Amino acid sequence: AGLAVWVLFALVANLTWRRKYPPVVALMPVIGGFLGFIKGPLNLMMDAYPKYGSVFTVPLAHKRMTFLLGPEVVFNFFKAKDTAMSQKEVYEFNVPTFGKGVVFDVDHLVRREQFQFFADSLKPNRLREYVGMMIKETEMYFSEWGDEGEVELVEKLSELIILTASRCLLGREVREELFKEVYEYFHHLDMGMMPISVLLPYLPIPAHRRRDKARAEMAALFAKVIQRRRSEGRREDDVLQTFMDAKYKTGKSMTEDEITGMLIAALFAGQHTSSVTSTWTGLYMMANKEKDWADCVAEQRKVMAEHGDKLDYDIIMGMDCLHRNMTEALRLHPPLLMLLRYARQEFSVKTKEGKEYTIPKGDIVAVSPTFAHRLDHVYPEPDKFNPDRYLDTNPGGPQGKAPFHFIGFGGGNHRCMGETFAYMQVKTIWSYLLRNFEFELATPPGQFPQPDYDSMVIGPKRPTTVRFKRRKLS
Repeated sequence: AGLAVWVLFALVANLTWRRKYPPVVALMPVIGGFLGFIKGPLNLMMDAYPKYGSVFTVPLAHKRMTFLLGPEVVFNFFKAKDTAMSQKEVYEFNVPTFGKGVVFDVDHLVRREQFQFFADSLKPNRLREYVGMMIKETEMYFSEWGDEGEVELVEKLSELIILTASRCLLGREVREELFKEVYEYFHHLDMGMMPISVLLPYLPIPAHRRRDKARAEMAALFAKVIQRRRSEGRREDDVLQTFMDAKYKTGKSMTEDEITGMLIAALFAGQHTSSVTSTWTGLYMMANKEKDWADCVAEQRKVMAEHGDKLDYDIIMGMDCLHRNMTEALRLHPPLLMLLRYARQEFSVKTKEGKEYTIPKGDIVAVSPTFAHRLDHVYPEPDKFNPDRYLDTNPGGPQGKAPFHFIGFGGGNHRCMGETFAYMQVKTIWSYLLRNFEFELATPPGQFPQPDYDSMVIGPKRPTTVRFKRRKLS
């Protein structure tokens, strides 16, 4: 028996000894990792990647963050079960904003049910209904523009995006009767999501106090909307109605506060992504008027020759040129710098050079769409805006089209459920603009807007000024 125990001990010791953990970035002890993040996570990655490769660890006081950069090393990050790679521990800072009992305040099984409720509201038959709402909001918004002028593009598109999202997600009553109140509440919720909030979400600072007050007022407002619908026996075609009708496997319905939290989470997820992506898409098309803008105008002419002025779900989703431009804008400027998980179990990765590392249990694991989308072994000429790289005939496309080469909407088990909604929303807006306006950049010559990496969601720094002139495409 003693020999058997000794043999078992030797085997375990050998396996442990054979594990190779990722290299640790050499930084000042204890506070070095935090100083690196203050400098900027992107700068940290750009410094570490040439020295350590695609897998490395940064010490953060008593925690460790391990980076996985590139499609070759992210399979486990995206495909592992929630019991192995968890979102809850790294995204709990959202709880004060979204509320108790939803998303990152519940275990993965309940969260999966809640996400399924949301997915049910984004099925093709529902998206077909939303297109009409988006078109109506778009037409109303741009009807107030003059024949020509200058506008701050990111500001105007952000306003329109929240109008269309409010109508589709929050409901007709909110859009027609309560929009100003909800817009103000959402603004305070948004401003209460600061970098310090990630580490200290309950810190009693003015921005957090305004956030908490707005969250309570938002809950009271939606409670009245829900009660009014139920008392009148009225139903609407929106995400709010889906949440009102939803039932957990236990047969229990969501509470009014949980419905509010899910709506806030949905609005947060969609509003920022679509706002910055619609802006980047437009800016790049305008910067490449002779090629990319002209190609998208030609596509609109072709569509109009076949369908007239009609826009619906199938027509919009069939606009491949506009789709490629939006995808390329997302590749260059994904809204989130990093995606995070908590490793509940250790796992192994293998780099493209053949190096194998064990990622230990307890690490925070980070993937960066921003960094990964600019790797030249995946995307030739990665800093160039080239929508045609997604054509099958173009050698400038993602090399080998490896899984997870494009992670602008995440990937795997937690790929963004709103991806189709986002494409439809942005393409609807730009279809209308391409048909009704001519645009040009009004920023200083040679000064294309740069990304604001200090922001929680990476949009363009201002100015994003553009000149417009109304005209009808024929």
